[in-house]
Amino acid sequence: MLGILVVCSNYALADDGKDQASKVKNTVERDENEAQILVASDLHTYETKIEPLLKRACFECHSADYSEGNFRADQLDPDFLSGNDITWWLEVYSVLSKGEMPPPDSNELSDADRILIVDWLSKEIQKAEKLRKSSGNRSSFRRLTRYEYNYALQDLLGVPWTFADDLPEEASEDDGFENNAESLLISVKQVETYYDLALKALQRVTVRGERPAVVHWSISMKDAFQREKKWHDETIDSTRKKFENDPEEQTKQIERLKNQFQAPENRSHYLDSATGLRARVEWNYRKAIYAFETSEGEQSTLDPGSQFAVVQPGSREALTVELGDQLPDVGTLRVRVRASRAEGVTERVPSLQLYFGFQATDQGRSIKRISQQDVQVHALFGQPEVYEFNFPLSEIEHRNTYRGNMKLGEQPSPSEYIRFVNSTVSGSGDSAASSAILIDHVEVAAPVYEEWPPPSHRKLFIESEVEHDEAAYAREIIAAFMSRAWRQVTPDEIDRKVELFEHVRAGSLDFQDAIIDVLATVLASPKFLYVSKSEVESRADQELRPISQTELATRLSLFLWCSLPDETLLELASAGQLSDSDILRQQVDSMLGDPKAARFSKHFVQQWLKLRPLEYLSPSSGENGIDEALLESMKAEPIALFHDMLQNDSNILDFIAADYLVVNERLANHYGILGVPGNEFHRVPVPDRLNRGGLLTQAGLLTMNSDGEDSHPVKRGVWLLTNLLNDPPPPPPPAVPEIDLSDPEIAKMTLKERIEDHRNHAACLSCHQKIDPWGIAFENYDALGRWRIQVDGKNIDASSMLPNNTRLNGIVGLKEHLVQHRDEQFVRATVEKMASFALGRQLDFGDRAEVTDITRSVRDAGGGIRSLVICLVTSDLFQSK
Repeated sequence: MLGILVVCSNYALADDGKDQASKVKNTVERDENEAQILVASDLHTYETKIEPLLKRACFECHSADYSEGNFRADQLDPDFLSGNDITWWLEVYSVLSKGEMPPPDSNELSDADRILIVDWLSKEIQKAEKLRKSSGNRSSFRRLTRYEYNYALQDLLGVPWTFADDLPEEASEDDGFENNAESLLISVKQVETYYDLALKALQRVTVRGERPAVVHWSISMKDAFQREKKWHDETIDSTRKKFENDPEEQTKQIERLKNQFQAPENRSHYLDSATGLRARVEWNYRKAIYAFETSEGEQSTLDPGSQFAVVQPGSREALTVELGDQLPDVGTLRVRVRASRAEGVTERVPSLQLYFGFQATDQGRSIKRISQQDVQVHALFGQPEVYEFNFPLSEIEHRNTYRGNMKLGEQPSPSEYIRFVNSTVSGSGDSAASSAILIDHVEVAAPVYEEWPPPSHRKLFIESEVEHDEAAYAREIIAAFMSRAWRQVTPDEIDRKVELFEHVRAGSLDFQDAIIDVLATVLASPKFLYVSKSEVESRADQELRPISQTELATRLSLFLWCSLPDETLLELASAGQLSDSDILRQQVDSMLGDPKAARFSKHFVQQWLKLRPLEYLSPSSGENGIDEALLESMKAEPIALFHDMLQNDSNILDFIAADYLVVNERLANHYGILGVPGNEFHRVPVPDRLNRGGLLTQAGLLTMNSDGEDSHPVKRGVWLLTNLLNDPPPPPPPAVPEIDLSDPEIAKMTLKERIEDHRNHAACLSCHQKIDPWGIAFENYDALGRWRIQVDGKNIDASSMLPNNTRLNGIVGLKEHLVQHRDEQFVRATVEKMASFALGRQLDFGDRAEVTDITRSVRDAGGGIRSLVICLVTSDLFQSK
């Protein structure tokens, strides 16, 4: 049954509580004074301990006499709270913590002295960050988020791999985004982690020596069928001999075995189409008896035969192809499968997924989907085509650790396998055969490199006429890499890294090791990890000052690509052309048309709509269960809708009341819509009298805002007010009681009646009258977002009354009210949310005028979501500090 937390109003002082008010005031003042003391700059430690060390170790090269790198350590202001040198201090902190400065061959700074300075810097930086957060000052610098860091490395290194798994997920405020500068702190430990991650990433994308030999498997389903047939025939021969003196029992047992061998047609099986014989698709890990041997080379030109695997929909019907223990650790795993649709199927197009896994023991197993997108099998029966999957082996998180330690056939088993899953959703009325995929041949090869060295290696170790000269070649590599990684780089900064290379090279095994080590320090620098070099701007100074062209390029790229700017943006910034509004609009259009814009859709929508609770749901069974395909589709639907609207510049109000859906087959079935084929998302019209369209009726959002068993009007109302209207109710006080369902009178009530009864309590009325009417309008949707008209035999009353006496008649009335009377509020709220995401900070009172101007511009431009992006990017708010 449903248990509802009561959301109550904020605490208030009693009318006659003057003494209490005075105590509160004194307490607040005392806390503020203590906070000021807590975050006061420790100038005494600087003057007595830190400055003498810096003078001895740094001033010789970084002072008036010789300001190497245009850097004056002797002029740095040690006051982190009111001074203007925090960016330089961050660089000092970085180079000292990594041991890059003073030069490693210098004896001017002991390990103990270095630790003393780094510890002081760390404390002072954290104090400054806390003060800005508590004082409401605008923070104009921040580090990259976990996902931005990952995308930046992908774009910089030229491979779509995962590089940030060792970084923790970002913590986000309830009303903020993950890229909020106030929450993006950094510690000494994180600096070390960034260096380690960079080193591993650079090592992964580079290679050594000659191209490795490729291991091949050429596996025909004829061989797989014959293997099952052979085992079956041997069992029959054994049974025949066992019962040779009892012909009647012999016949009975042989017939039983034949029936057992003849697999059911609606289950996955091997089929000999010439004889009609069907063999079960069997697999178990013991002794690796199902492992196929490697072949001499590619044999994909084998002519199709009459025997193939029939793979039915569902993960339990998967076809497992075991490969033994010969797969390498790195390089591309290439899987080619020759497949077709079932006989007589011309309209329905089934989909195929690829998994990788192993099972060493009864408990030691791992399985992971490695295909990024489903492959649709368009080939007709009798005309099979080859479909290809490619996946980097280094991206597979778990490999069988018994490889190389145990022999194939021993226990624990060192073997690994690939698995083909027919991910087609079976619609109502479909026959089993119509969804089946027929596979007759599988070819596996690894490691596959189309070029040697691969492009990722050549992207770092660039072609040069001075490759024979290590010093000159090192300078070219370092300069080219730094200009891409740091966006702006000076000759002095390049000189410093070249000097570091010379030192590292002296103790390194070879040139490549030394270069990679230096490039890792480039990626662990604040110049890469931090978004901007700009200083902190006080909100007391309301004057908007333009950011630099490079900062604009960076802000734009982080906004729309969640990554650092590419060469085109940097070239435009260098030429000062991004200040031209027409060129800027062209760039926005170009960037939104790039596949990388999908990152913007994904991360903005996930954070805007607070979708993280969906990640904690697991597939379940039963009438109220969520299968894996439905759960995956629920998570993707809000993002798919936003991205479709973005590409088509659909009106922002379509988020509320669109006359179309962006769904795949699994969601369409869930909503009762026929004729939506495949696992890809498509825009389809909303059928008449179907209460769908927009965000409010999406199954994932409705499920997320339920209690798992029933709807949850309070959660749904709070979510709508907070995320769509940017008008959150006050938080509940601690120890809020639940509705007492043990009371038989309350237990007999409908959900709406319970809420209304509870709202009659004076302490709860002020908040609940704001929340409940919005949530009750969703009552026709159950815990999984399915439409219903009754609960326990009682008709649902989804009507409610807003505090201004406006009646909402269910979801239709809610949509009408939002579109007709709250449209300005919704558009403005969307502008505010997107602006906060784009700027990487929460908006405050000083931003209100700019938000108003942007909202008006969006309206004048037709109200499209793509227009919103352009209006925001071309605004003073986006282009100013």
